This record gives sequence, structure tokens and C-alpha cells, in this order.
Amino acid sequence: MLVASCVFFAAACRGLSPGHAEPESLPPTWSLGANVVPSYGDRGMVASNDSLATAVGVAILERGGNAVDAAIATAFALAVTHPEAGNIGGGGFMLVRNADGTTAALDFRERAPAAATREMFARPAAPRNASTHTHLAAGVPGSVAGMLAALDRFGTISRQQAIAPAIALARDGFIVDATFRDGIAGQRARIAPHAGAGLFLPGGEPPALGATFRQADLARTLELVARDGPAAFYRGPIADLIVAEMRRGGGLITAQDLAAYRVTWRTPIRTTYRGHTVIGMPPPSAGGVAVAATLNILETFDPLPQFGTARHAHLLAAAQQRAFLDRNELVGDPDASAVPTERLISKEHARRMARTIDPSRAASTRAARAAAREGNETTHIAVADRFGNVVSLTTTINDIYGSGVFVSGAGFFLNDEMDDFASRPGAVNADGIVAAEANAIAPGKVMTSSMAPTIVLDREGRVLLVLGSRGGPRIISSVAQVIVNVIDHRMSLKDAMRAPRVHHVVSPDSLWYEPGDFAPAVIDSLRVMGYALRPIRTDTLPYIGRVIAIARRGAGWEGVVDPRYAGSAKGY
Repeated sequence: MLVASCVFFAAACRGLSPGHAEPESLPPTWSLGANVVPSYGDRGMVASNDSLATAVGVAILERGGNAVDAAIATAFALAVTHPEAGNIGGGGFMLVRNADGTTAALDFRERAPAAATREMFARPAAPRNASTHTHLAAGVPGSVAGMLAALDRFGTISRQQAIAPAIALARDGFIVDATFRDGIAGQRARIAPHAGAGLFLPGGEPPALGATFRQADLARTLELVARDGPAAFYRGPIADLIVAEMRRGGGLITAQDLAAYRVTWRTPIRTTYRGHTVIGMPPPSAGGVAVAATLNILETFDPLPQFGTARHAHLLAAAQQRAFLDRNELVGDPDASAVPTERLISKEHARRMARTIDPSRAASTRAARAAAREGNETTHIAVADRFGNVVSLTTTINDIYGSGVFVSGAGFFLNDEMDDFASRPGAVNADGIVAAEANAIAPGKVMTSSMAPTIVLDREGRVLLVLGSRGGPRIISSVAQVIVNVIDHRMSLKDAMRAPRVHHVVSPDSLWYEPGDFAPAVIDSLRVMGYALRPIRTDTLPYIGRVIAIARRGAGWEGVVDPRYAGSAKGY
């Protein structure tokens, strides 16, 4: 018999009815993040995946800088202290909401080199792991151009002031902790074949705990960028080093590719969720579209079932499944092909998708697709300042440490974002995404992304949440669930962040879940519903998203980082 009324946890069901107005909290049996202490600030807040980088951003705010100043300084610092994901060899997306209510979206995603071809990874002669572990995997980096473009448009400090803390961290070094060392150890096979091995794997091993880690080449690179701006990276000595590295390893990026790189300012997408406004990144980020679509579908179920029930998990998974169908098949570079963004985030489309959901049964992806059709590694920064400006910024080099390719003499890793294209339309990439024709490789094209920097406004139009995540397609699932936890279940930000998550990405056609203290009865119920269940395991897929979030608390701010990973939030 279907058991859908007991919560996920091996604990007694609570007396709250579905949709009850009382705030929901997690039972003590769910231990993940129970000891997390949120950070509070009366005037502002910075949250990121590294405490040193967070401190850099807070110092900028304390000296009178605004949210963009702090975000850019934090991002450059992450390129030094968090090189597995923080980067100047990758790209990203930024959302800005100014105190006057105006918004902007900055696309500084990587682009395919001019020599890239549709079949470059599909040819029989293509090297194994060519799209993830070789020089061919790198797209033209956009981070330096993007960060400096944002500073030029919205910042109040000079680029020298913004980059100086990162230069000092690279030149003087920082103490190696377990997170930093373990990250290198886990990617030994990716790093070892390339020039970065000498620095990151001295003697074949990661730096020792407690050692001071210095990056002299990266310090010089950052000094050049601080002095000469984007020209140093895209036309000057750094560009020369990138091109030399490409020639050494058979990569495609040329001097012309670098000189031609441009960022794109786009219009943010907007939807509403139960009276709240959700602002997201438009294509080529598919994250904003998929988060909006997931929320729109869930909104048709009012109220949602109680958190932790099998039916609650079923609706989350079914909404994600349908949002990912659209994400995978219809979203690409809007400058290369038409993307039906307005239709995909419309309430009408969500209602039609919701009608295909059986409240008591799972639908296979094939069945969901038929019913719905008409006729990697990443880091996030969230910032709020005392003026009322907020920034949600996600950057990435795709996999942890990107392609592993290290620019000799310049001190940074290059991305492996070419894997985010549909190298074989219909095939599955490293993130489990089945990509379609809209995302096929073409020269100069931007690859689709799951990054989802997001800003949520309350019913009165004030900023409520600023959040984003790392984790490839799991970004979408985790961001949407934190929003649902706060708005529908009225959880504290701490509980909303640490609550167990589910994930359905279409391929494999399975429901991923975080085991923890999930009650066997609920697992049995989901299996009876027709789900192929896949518990997250630490040796393969250790988490569903790693969220960074800040929330308004009265006149001030609260910051929480995901207990699934390292990071820090600091207010002032």
C-alpha cells in the first residue's frame, strides 16, 4: 500500500497539515548542518566558498565600497584561494539589483574558439576524454572581461583596489587547510599531466597541511590585469602565454579568439512564485529558465504537501523532470538560434506541464516528454551592501580544476567548458545532460549552462533572498528547493539550506536523493510510485548542490553557506 504521509526522516510524523502556515523545521534526526551558525550583519553581507575571499569582500564593504565592488574583489580572491572553481580561466554570469530597483544581467560565459567544429569530439580519432581533460576542452575565457566590465559599469573603486587583495594572497600565500589539500588530491589525475603539477603536486603529492601556498606567476598575472585591464589578458602578455600553452597541447584558442572576446549585457528573466518575484539569468544560462519553470509548475499545486512526505518529493522530482526536458532540448545560445524563453517561463506553459503529472505515479522521461510536447565546477558569491544593492554572481571552470590544463608562466587553470556543448546531440555529457541541436558546437558560440544566480523579492518588492549554487545541473534543483523551503515551508535560512534534497535530471531516468535519515516507508512509497531510486553516495556524487545564500532579516542580513561544503558568510 502506498505510504505517502510519513516524513522522510526516521521520526514521528508532525501534526502540521500540508500547507500549514506554521514555520516548518527539521527534526533532530537530520544531523547535516545542525551545528551551522548563520552570520548576521546590520549593514551588509558577503558569502562565498572560501573564508579568505569572503573577508576580502567584507573589507571592501567596510571601506565604503558597494556590492559590485565587493563581489568583484571576492571573485578575484577566489581565483587565488579556491582555484578548483574560482577562476580567471573560465567564465560566468552575474545578476545585479540596484537600490533603485533596476536590474542587470551580465553574460561572461566562455565561447567556442573559431576553429571549433560540430564534430570535433564525435570523430573516431578524437582523444579519450578530449572534451574534459585536454587542451581541446577549453573555451575562450570570459571571467576577466566580465568582472572588469561589471566594475566599470557599477563599481565605485578602481580595478587596482579591487584586485590588490588577490595579488597579496597570491604573492604572500595562505595556509593550506584540509579542504584545499583534499580538493587537489581528488583531482590528481586531472592535474598531474599538465604544467600545474609542479605547483599543486610538488613531489607528486598535494601541499602539506599547514604549509604556506604561494603563486608567484598568478600574482604577476593579476598585477598585469590590475595595471592594464582586460587588454593584458586578451591582447597582451597573458594572451601570449595562453596561446603558447594551446600550441604546446594542441588546443584551439588563438590570439584572434582572445582579442575578439566580448561580454554581453542581457535582460534578466522574471517570474513570480506565490506573490514573490524571482529574478534569474536568461539564456545562454539555462539555470534561470529551469528554476523559473520548476517553481511555476510547483505553484499550480497549492498548497504543497508537507515537507518530507513522499508526495512532496514526488512533486519536486516531477517538476524538475519537466523543467529539464525543456532545458535540455530548447535552450542554447540566444545569439545563435531562437530560444523560446518567454514561453518556457510562462504560467500557461507551467499549467500545461503540471497537468501531465499524476499525483500518485512517476512518469518515465519518455512518457513525460510525449505528454508535455504540443501537437560542473562552479563557485557562487552573494553580496548585499548598506546602500540596498545586491549581487548574485556565479563563475565556473566546469569540472573541478577545469580541464587540468595550466597556463605556464601565468599561473591559472583553463576551463573544460567545451563539454557543455552537445558534442553528440542525444548523447549524455559529464553532467548527465542530454543536449540537443540548440546546443551543438559552432565557432564563437556560447555553450549552455546550468548556472542559476538568483534574486528573490518579497511581496512588497524588497530583496528577500540572494542565492546560487555549484554542482552542474544540481544547481537548478538545489536553488529551487531552497526557495521552496523558505517560501512554502517558512523554514529558517539555516534549515532551508541543510534540508535534504532530491534531484531529477532526466538522464539517467532516476530520482536521486540524499539518504541521511530518510524513513524506509517513504523510500518504499517512492519506489511504488514507479521511481528508480538512486541514493547519493560520497564516492561518486557526494551532494545535491552546494548553495550560497543570504537573506534579509529585518533591517539587516543573514548569511548561510551549505553544510555540504566549505565556505563562509560574514556580515558587518
